[in-house]
Amino acid sequence: MSDTRRRVKVYTLNEDRQWDDRGTGHVSSTFVERLKGISLLVRAESDGSLLLESKISPNTAYQKQQDTLIVWSEADNYDLALSFQEKAGCDEIWEKICQVQGKDPALDITQDPIDESEEERFEEIPETSHLVELPSCELSRLEEIADLVTSVLSSPIRREKLALALMSEGYIKKLLGLFRVCEDLDNREGLHHLYEIVRGVLFLNKAALFEVMFSDDCIMDVVGCLEYDPALVQPKRHREFLTKTAKFKEVIPITDSELRQKIHQTYRVQYIQDIILPTPSVFEENFLSTLTSFIFFNKVEIVSMLQEDEKFLTEVFAQLTDESTEDSKRRELVNFVKEFCAFSQTLQPQNRDAFFKTLANLGILPALEIVMGMDDLQVRAAATDIFSYLVEFSPSMVREFVMQEPQQTDDDVLLINVVIKQMICDSDPELGGAVQLMGLLRTLIDPENMLASTNKTEKTEFLSFFYKYCMHVLTAPLLANTAHDKISKDLQEGSAKINPVCPDNFQTAQLLALILELLTFCVEHHTYHIKTYIMNKDLLRRVLVLMNSKHTFLALCALRFMRRIIGLKDEYYNRYIIKGNLFEPVINALLDNGTRYNLLNSAIIELFEFIKVEDVKSLIAHIVDNFYKALESIEYVQTFKGLKGRYEQEKDRQSQRLNRYRRDARSLDEDEELLFNDDDDDDEGEAVEKSRMEDDFADSYGKYMEAKKGAANGANGANNNGKAAVIPPASQAVTPNNSSASSVKTVALPATPVVKTAMVGLVDYPDDEDEEEEEEEEEEEQSPRKRPRLSS
Repeated sequence: MSDTRRRVKVYTLNEDRQWDDRGTGHVSSTFVERLKGISLLVRAESDGSLLLESKISPNTAYQKQQDTLIVWSEADNYDLALSFQEKAGCDEIWEKICQVQGKDPALDITQDPIDESEEERFEEIPETSHLVELPSCELSRLEEIADLVTSVLSSPIRREKLALALMSEGYIKKLLGLFRVCEDLDNREGLHHLYEIVRGVLFLNKAALFEVMFSDDCIMDVVGCLEYDPALVQPKRHREFLTKTAKFKEVIPITDSELRQKIHQTYRVQYIQDIILPTPSVFEENFLSTLTSFIFFNKVEIVSMLQEDEKFLTEVFAQLTDESTEDSKRRELVNFVKEFCAFSQTLQPQNRDAFFKTLANLGILPALEIVMGMDDLQVRAAATDIFSYLVEFSPSMVREFVMQEPQQTDDDVLLINVVIKQMICDSDPELGGAVQLMGLLRTLIDPENMLASTNKTEKTEFLSFFYKYCMHVLTAPLLANTAHDKISKDLQEGSAKINPVCPDNFQTAQLLALILELLTFCVEHHTYHIKTYIMNKDLLRRVLVLMNSKHTFLALCALRFMRRIIGLKDEYYNRYIIKGNLFEPVINALLDNGTRYNLLNSAIIELFEFIKVEDVKSLIAHIVDNFYKALESIEYVQTFKGLKGRYEQEKDRQSQRLNRYRRDARSLDEDEELLFNDDDDDDEGEAVEKSRMEDDFADSYGKYMEAKKGAANGANGANNNGKAAVIPPASQAVTPNNSSASSVKTVALPATPVVKTAMVGLVDYPDDEDEEEEEEEEEEEQSPRKRPRLSS
């Protein structure tokens, strides 16, 4: 069996500076006699042929990248890379390389860039001390410069030396001066070389170089160089876009020139990374890591500078909430705050906490309450994004704000109700905004993120608030779309199961599905509050109307809601379901679905399977008593037969308990009789016992026969005959005996066959029939309490 940890792809760098895949195999490190040292061997997984045999040289610079990549150079123009399937395998080989070279495996490069091996002193690149000697910055030598910059990219050591040379001689500005000359002369060949040079300098990944290249007087020339990609027929017009199309908007004038410059720089560098530079290959991703860091720290600095300017932010929120602010201006303000919050995601956790607390103190939540209720779709969308940042940062902060509102405002303008209404009124056919808002509501009402230690009452207080002020707004569309269920059922009695109340509109169906998803979450996490709400509103009945929807996903949502309720195994819910006969719409949906083996079919069967496996006795009895005739024909699963079996087992257990009670009661009466008749002989006592058991059999058999629907008259006759043979008409115990017998018959009816079969072998004494009848009459007169106790 192959070891996936050692599975690698072998790459070599070709003359066009592109990586070629040489094959996939398994790597090992072993001593090779021919090479006189520990070597890396890669054998092809297809045929076992040798893909790579490379001695680990003590002076070779190996570099580990991205946890699964090892890159090194073996000759001037022969660079190699191993790409591992698993990090563990890469770490294992890296440790072996470091062991051979005597280096610390924690490092990502095995050779110090400042240290130079003897081999490097004879490389093609001329050196003066530790720097690379750069060609003079002239038009005629641009090709030579481009070749030099391109050739060092594969070697970390050479990249380091070139970067030092570029910084020490002010070379970058000289190159950009040549760019302006080439552009004036329309020297396309020179411009193509400059593209390669500037791109290569960016890939040197040095912050000090970026500071020079992205300064105000250089950055547009850098962008200009990157317009002339040799692969393009016509150059791109990036500078035109940055200077004319992209407009910098100051919603509130920024007086700090340093802050304004930083914003401009960040936007342009982000544009270079995202738009101009091609997507880096797997081997080039680390080349631009410093560029990413440069943008990151710029954003942090911008947020910090804005946050410290209290006058600026105060003015932003003042204009945002001012009724006289024009709609276009308010749109710009909301977009600014959104961008501001997005930048804050780059902050460290403690700084991000301070940032959002600053926004909260400035009144971000009251401002959102206003702008989220506006008609402008762009404003509402941006406000939703801001709200999501706040909820993600601190749900408790949002909950604390909304719980203070009822004292000051009407229900309709509560922040959570504004959010719910925006979710309900989402005009997007795919309900993209509604889905986002539903997720935010779910976070707010999730007890898991409610503080337990510092504020133990948050959960109780907020949920009470939510169910009092907000739940009716959330369920309004659901109740409105299922309002006439009873009328439609009455009109359609005996007709096809099509409910005109169910929404045919796909968008409405999607909205109801979202609401049901949230209600299902409530059932799982809000035990008391949601239970009270469901009972008071008869919510489950209204939800199950949607089982008739032509949209299967909506029917499944309704079914999932019921499944969560039953999954709680709460008898309070079970009694509610039984009393309302709420299985009927589910079973109708199953029967209407016919023989289709689809998701709806499987989900309904799983519901009944759960009830069977968990042995929910009250629901099993209700289902079998009311629906088994409709379900017994379904035989492709054993679920419903299993429910019937569970039902019969429970009836048998009840019958056996009742039977035990009857035998115990009679045994006690027999002992009392023996105290009063201790002079009777053994034969007489045996006759009394036989008579008692014969009477039990006759009584039980009579009741069993009464239960037979096909032979009701015959059963009644047999029962009357049996009673006539045992009970004298003039006995004072006749009336209570008859009433108690009928009472027992009703309770023990389903289990009487068991009683019958148990008694037959004990009382079948036909020869003693007369003696038993006489003894039974005497026993009845002596112990009138026996029969009445059966009904107690």
